[in-house]
Amino acid sequence: MNEQLSSQAGVAVSGSTDVYLIVGDPVEQVKAPESFNRIFARFGIDAVLVPARVAAQDLAAFVSNVFKAPNIRGLWVTIPHKAALAALVRDCDTLGRIAGAVNAVRRNADGSLAGALFDGAGFAASLDHFGIPWRGRNALVIGAGGAGAAIGASLSVGPQAAASIALYDPAAEQARKLAARLREHAAARVEAVDSNDPVGYDLVVHASPLGLAADDPLPCDVARMAPHAALVDILMKNQPTPLVRAARARGLVAQPGFEMMIQQAPLYLEFFGFHAAARAVREDSDFLRELLVPAACA
Repeated sequence: MNEQLSSQAGVAVSGSTDVYLIVGDPVEQVKAPESFNRIFARFGIDAVLVPARVAAQDLAAFVSNVFKAPNIRGLWVTIPHKAALAALVRDCDTLGRIAGAVNAVRRNADGSLAGALFDGAGFAASLDHFGIPWRGRNALVIGAGGAGAAIGASLSVGPQAAASIALYDPAAEQARKLAARLREHAAARVEAVDSNDPVGYDLVVHASPLGLAADDPLPCDVARMAPHAALVDILMKNQPTPLVRAARARGLVAQPGFEMMIQQAPLYLEFFGFHAAARAVREDSDFLRELLVPAACA
């Protein structure tokens, strides 16, 4: 009976199992446990990833205490905690420092915490996977939270950056602060804008929570997108979202965010020390697409 249950769950859990948590609020939408528990089982890694719903006001205390359990090895981080957790780690990778956000945290040998940000790198790789041009193009990023910051950082930094990044958020000051931070490092032109109007952009990225609730308004008016423009909605829930469906109904290239997460998987594995598994997933990640991507989104 126990063997049957373990097989159905995809990963066996015992007293020696290393535990990873994905922290957020809410967590019902997260897909990381499905994909990483499948990876752990596939490659014989004695570990499990479990969601943990943690309110913003409890986050600092939670992080301070959770690593007191030595078998809790690290955290995945989702909305709305990516920026807050960046302030709680001692060491951070370059993109995390630029964006002011992290989506992975591990404990160093001396007990201090290290963070890294993979959202943006995964997003850029997903654009390349779909053949969506972005280098030297103009992009509108809707949402200036942790995910929007990560995407803005990855698209604006480096010799092959976008031409321009426009950041829109209903919390206008948040978008302005992010734009100012990115401009310190960006090769692209970065500005905060006061409108979600997609006119004039080659790429529209939806990186806000709009769409998690069934009665949410559309993040932008896809009828105003140029015929050549592409859209990516990084939400993991309710895909294809009304935004993706509306864009596809116009004949536009519109993709959900699953590929962004798939492209991040080897980066997480490397960060937590699973180097062989990271190499294997880079070589063949189709099993994750089969697991995560609904037929309606393909």
